[in-house]
Amino acid sequence: MMSKLISDKYKQWESECEARFQKLKSNEEELNRIFIDIYGLQDELTPEVEDRDVTVRRADLTREIKSLISYAVGCLFGRYSLDADGLCYAGGEWDAGKYKTIIPVKDNVLPICDDDYLESDLTGKIVDFVKTVYGEDTLEENLKFIADALGTKGATPREVIRNYLLTGFYADHCKIYQKRPIYWLFSSGKKHGFKALVYMHRWEKTTVATVRTDYVHELQERYRTQLSMLGEQLEQAAPSERVKLKKRQEKLTAQLDEINAYEEKVHHLADRMIDIDLDDGVKVNYAKFAEILEKIK
Repeated sequence: MMSKLISDKYKQWESECEARFQKLKSNEEELNRIFIDIYGLQDELTPEVEDRDVTVRRADLTREIKSLISYAVGCLFGRYSLDADGLCYAGGEWDAGKYKTIIPVKDNVLPICDDDYLESDLTGKIVDFVKTVYGEDTLEENLKFIADALGTKGATPREVIRNYLLTGFYADHCKIYQKRPIYWLFSSGKKHGFKALVYMHRWEKTTVATVRTDYVHELQERYRTQLSMLGEQLEQAAPSERVKLKKRQEKLTAQLDEINAYEEKVHHLADRMIDIDLDDGVKVNYAKFAEILEKIK
């Protein structure tokens, strides 16, 4: 029976990588010995090859888990599919028939919230992806394995994954794509008032408007509702609870202020209905929306 544990999959991959690594290293050392013997360089060179000089990479747990999350995001956008090999969509005609196991998001928007504010939140979708691919019976064990590999802050595996998506995923994505990201991050600022990913190859001139009306406005309302509830709770809370509630109130107030200011910027660009030309490349197109997208570092 095929294992449903990501840890077992990783061990298998690690073993295969190590075998390929050692084989290539052995081959390079054999070639070095032949070269040294032919040219009589025994006193000047050694055949041994340093691990860092072998071109086949070894398995790295953190890197592989981050790649798994990136692949999951790709499936959610339709770039990849569990039902088809290779790249499924990078512009051109959309073929819905390629997607059966994981259905890509229809509006090309994946919000990243710091709590369970939206049903479409990326953290929840990553959890659903793991459950779909590896099964519900191993879900918690797999989430813990992922969280341990990521090593970011969080009291639970879901919190660890959420924190990585909020603070680490996009930096890693930009690094992999050499500062030419294919997923673009709408970001209101350091308070994480609003964040959402979109896939540039599915961009439409209405994308910014969709982000504004369906996500920014929705999250603004969620913050207001939460603050109203906190106000009522504070009136009835015991002194021991007030400090925690007050701290959350201050955080939500800061996030609401941030998203309110951000909404004005998004509104301005949404009204302009700006499209992109993929032939112009990432740098030119990204610059058109620089004031509402995460700065690429």
